[in-house]
Amino acid sequence: MLAFLLLTAVACGAQQESGSAPASQDAFRVALLTPGSIADGGWNASAWDGLERIQSSLGAEISHVETRTPAEFEDGFRDYASRGFDLVFGHGFEYQEAAARVAAEFPETVFVTTSGSTVRPNVAPMVFELEQATYLCGLLAARMSQTGKLGLIGGIDLPSIRSTFTAMAAGARQGRRDIKLREVFLGNFDDVAAAREAALALLEEGADFLLHQANDAGRGVFQAVSERAAAGDTVYAFGTNRNQNEMAPDVVLASAVLDVPGAFEQVARRVQEGRFEAKIMRLGMADGIVAFVVNPELQDRIPPEIAEEVARAEAEIRSGERTVPRGDF
Repeated sequence: MLAFLLLTAVACGAQQESGSAPASQDAFRVALLTPGSIADGGWNASAWDGLERIQSSLGAEISHVETRTPAEFEDGFRDYASRGFDLVFGHGFEYQEAAARVAAEFPETVFVTTSGSTVRPNVAPMVFELEQATYLCGLLAARMSQTGKLGLIGGIDLPSIRSTFTAMAAGARQGRRDIKLREVFLGNFDDVAAAREAALALLEEGADFLLHQANDAGRGVFQAVSERAAAGDTVYAFGTNRNQNEMAPDVVLASAVLDVPGAFEQVARRVQEGRFEAKIMRLGMADGIVAFVVNPELQDRIPPEIAEEVARAEAEIRSGERTVPRGDF
């Protein structure tokens, strides 16, 4: 009972922060579960932006709760469904099993996970093809690297994160056959200090480009790269999931970006209008959801011939001429 009351309190608090007043039972109601803070400047922040987009564009009543464990995933889904929410997003691959379990009890609520492969009559995943952008990160890094070593730092070891690393490695090997890549997983998405130490260790081993998939902990990666750059080293980082170029404009060369708000609005509109179809929704560059955004402050650091090569690769990905490898999930 205590856990239920706490969960409800957090959810209501997040709703009040959004600025939405309690709506009538006839209102379109949308909720969001995230695995970490919506102030992370990346993955979770983009989902919160999407929820706010739904509120402003569709007039929805919105609510959010942060959930850390599988038990909390299920409790969060069940709480919102029992209160009659029309749509609940679980932001990540890790939410799909909990969504499937709860969905069977609440057929009138639609559950959407951002990644995964689980489909039920009222459950579907949005699969963001972020790999298309991390491939370009790898190509650019390998072509510019002075050491031939790249580093990748993940939070929790999930198939969706490994898939983006697979794509970056493929892009890197396209740019330089002898390139070396090393992966490190932190085991969480929140430990900024641990991410900084992992990044410093990779830089000490000679990596001169780092890409993170660590959500809030990614700040530690940017801190480490900035410290080494300030000491005179030529080192760079890549942002992910959101345009993070301004988070460390001195070292973030480019970002692999998702338009999560646009994707959320598309799905929510279908649910609101009764057009939802339970199927895997793959969204990439051709859909305008994935982008590779170079930091304008550092654009002149990229040799023109390399910039042209990356632009050609991006055009081929958009047209379907070049296929980017990804994990099977």
